[in-house]
Amino acid sequence: MKRGDTLSAIAARYRTTVNEITEANKLPNANTLVVGQTIVIPIAGQYYEVRQGDTLASIAGRFHISAAELARVNGIQINTALQIGTRLYIPPQTNKPDIESNAYIEPRGTSVSANLQQAAREASPYLTYLGAFSFQVQRNGTLKEPPLTNLKTIADRNNTTLMMIVTNLENDAFSDELGRIILTDETVKRKLLQGIVATAKKYGFRDIHFDFEYLRPQDKEAYNQFLREARTIFHREGWLISTALAPKTSATQAGKWYEAHDYKAHGEIVDFVVIMTYEWGYSGGPAQAVSPIGPVRNVIEYALTEMPSRKIVMGQNLYGYDWTLPFKKGTTAKAVSPQQAIALAARYKVDIEYNETAQAPFFRYTDANNKRHEVWFEDARSIQAKFNLIKELHLRGISYWKLGLSFPQNWLLLGDQFHIVKQTFR
Repeated sequence: MKRGDTLSAIAARYRTTVNEITEANKLPNANTLVVGQTIVIPIAGQYYEVRQGDTLASIAGRFHISAAELARVNGIQINTALQIGTRLYIPPQTNKPDIESNAYIEPRGTSVSANLQQAAREASPYLTYLGAFSFQVQRNGTLKEPPLTNLKTIADRNNTTLMMIVTNLENDAFSDELGRIILTDETVKRKLLQGIVATAKKYGFRDIHFDFEYLRPQDKEAYNQFLREARTIFHREGWLISTALAPKTSATQAGKWYEAHDYKAHGEIVDFVVIMTYEWGYSGGPAQAVSPIGPVRNVIEYALTEMPSRKIVMGQNLYGYDWTLPFKKGTTAKAVSPQQAIALAARYKVDIEYNETAQAPFFRYTDANNKRHEVWFEDARSIQAKFNLIKELHLRGISYWKLGLSFPQNWLLLGDQFHIVKQTFR
């Protein structure tokens, strides 16, 4: 949105209606728009605004069509010099790339809230997997279950595969000591694997997903061997096995989050991995983009040296953060959804800016207590940058953390640009 834009003018320009734009973007008030806000136009195909350095060939390549076809549908010559700000129509894709998609869902308490159930209903048509976070391993090898109210019914109605997420969470934190017990105590390991099989059969899980984090570096090979044993058991049942991996850029990257995650071994053992390519900007750190495109690319390009692209699912945040400035160590930022971020910008009457290097939107405001804030979040432009990376590197798909954070533009673009594979099991 630019200063002076109105929804009625935009609707007329793109031959649609204010109601259709409002509904597609879940706009709370059609008259309260923010300069810099990005909205998705619900039409067949899309429009692209020419930027500095663009050529017809570079734009055509970005959208996977020929320069000749792009020139034809826009009624221009193929050698036309493009002016910055010119709108080009990009026709709908006829051969959408196939990808898989997952979204984690984290119910709290004794049941899945009505809001989370609704979020699952809205997202499931766009999902290959719905990941129930999480089944927490106990020190005796049993499992502490999360509430699952109606999740199986919602998944089944949308032909979405239920993913069983198994973690080494203990007292709301990943435990290296619990991880060591799981991986090295044969009695605990055997009981755990038997319990996973029984639970998966009970609830209808068809992908078993291990999210073991902050393991001791010396337990790396024990984790690999655990996965080999689990794979044999789960494949015998006709199920998939997958893991969550910390975002590394080398096999020797130091740090407790990284060292026990062996990209090469996981690529050989499991059916696919979810790489957690987010949290560069995190609640306990200084303000910055949560998943800047450059670092995300670096992680994925390293992963491609260790495993095939068909095994890589790229992680994507459905949230941003609101930091209080100046940043002080020990303070935490507040998580916000993209819709909440836009509402904040509207409330404080500030413009949304866009960082081209990070490919992420942000803004700053001063609250009622005269405290300065900086907010980084996601919008249609930032998610498009991630979709382009998936297409360029031919990845297996995308995985979202987590449902319940409203980002309607994401699902519109995901469905428009990809064919979402739905798994079938014997």
